[in-house]
Amino acid sequence: MPRIFERLADWRDERQGLERAGTAVGFVPTMGALHAGHRSLLQRARAECDWVVLSIFVNPTQFDDPADLARYPRTLEADLALADGLVDAVLLPAAEELYADEFRYRMTEYALSTRLEGAQRPGHFDGVLTVVLKLLNLARARRAYFGEKDWQQLHLVRGMAEAFFLPTEIVACATVREPDGLAMSSRNRRLSPAARRRAASFPSILRWAADPASAAAALRDAGFSVDYVADEAGVRLGAVRLEGVRLIDNVRL
Repeated sequence: MPRIFERLADWRDERQGLERAGTAVGFVPTMGALHAGHRSLLQRARAECDWVVLSIFVNPTQFDDPADLARYPRTLEADLALADGLVDAVLLPAAEELYADEFRYRMTEYALSTRLEGAQRPGHFDGVLTVVLKLLNLARARRAYFGEKDWQQLHLVRGMAEAFFLPTEIVACATVREPDGLAMSSRNRRLSPAARRRAASFPSILRWAADPASAAAALRDAGFSVDYVADEAGVRLGAVRLEGVRLIDNVRL
């Protein structure tokens, strides 16, 4: 089993030793509820780095709906089992330590973060970028691995790392999908069996519709509530709701 660090002071002591040894650290930040998509990130990090660090932290500042935060699954025992053999260390920081400033200091981006997910979830990306910046500064990794399913998040994190000259390379990893094509997500488990079957049409509609308006109409006809469908830089992005569960995805055009 990997070593678990709950206190940031203990992790900093460990990290100093790794730095002195010249160890190449790979980092995978998560909110837990791990699945095969997360495992693929860990496998990539394991293949490319000497030491792999996983963080599990359900970040309260990125939730615009307190009920959504309360419903977010906490599955630590299962998460540690999935990571076993791939990870050398697990960071389990307390919110009181990560946010000792009570979120008075935060990271804000004023262009990409205001559209799509940002328009639907005001303040969401302030929380995401702030916690990722904190975790990247703590990990001080050579590479950090992010999934392409969260396309907007990936590009914002990469842009932040470049803007602030962070030494960590942000590595994009392909979306891992279920056999029926649905992107893996911790939210999928909240769908009823019938809704789960219906959800599989989400990526295929995004892929084959002629344009965003046609995709949105087809999704509504299929029983989804549509937050948005948009084309950006050769990628079609969408966010929908099914049984109150919010799903996001993107496909290359």
